[in-house]
Amino acid sequence: PENSEAAHKLGDMILLALSRNNQFMSAALPNKIFPPLFNCYQGGQSFGIHVDNAVRQVPGTPVKVRTDLSMTLFISEPEEYEGGELIIEDTYGSQSVKFAAGDMVLYPSTSLHKVTPVTKGRRLASFFWLQSMVPSDERRSILYNMDMAIQGLREKVQDSPEIVKLTGVYHNLLRQWAQT
Repeated sequence: PENSEAAHKLGDMILLALSRNNQFMSAALPNKIFPPLFNCYQGGQSFGIHVDNAVRQVPGTPVKVRTDLSMTLFISEPEEYEGGELIIEDTYGSQSVKFAAGDMVLYPSTSLHKVTPVTKGRRLASFFWLQSMVPSDERRSILYNMDMAIQGLREKVQDSPEIVKLTGVYHNLLRQWAQT
């Protein structure tokens, strides 16, 4: 249940792990994160095609989170259930997602998506949303690609004047686009 001690402890574990994941932080640029929720689909259960609510209020608080990005963290291994794919509609068509336990998909909350019926076994997952410091998908993508390129260059070549300049461009763009 959403208000159970177990849900709070697991949610805190997830949020702590995400705060330590550089790729997640770079891709999402989180400002506020709605506390993780949990679900279990089995026996033909599914969730129909929808777009997530634009704003979620954290229960019991005045905190509102604009849902820029949606996340699904897979808890069950894919071979433990049949069906249960997360289908995300994007500009490139339908993407079917069924990851290993511990893997997570992050996608724009503006995307149409659904969960197909689970026909065998059970699909356990955590799902939640975040408000990014950079609400624009396009701008977040630019910043993510630049950050990944800078990190890749740093692995090949230690700091150079060019890497320092690119890092400055990254932070100046973030400074212009960030809303906190």
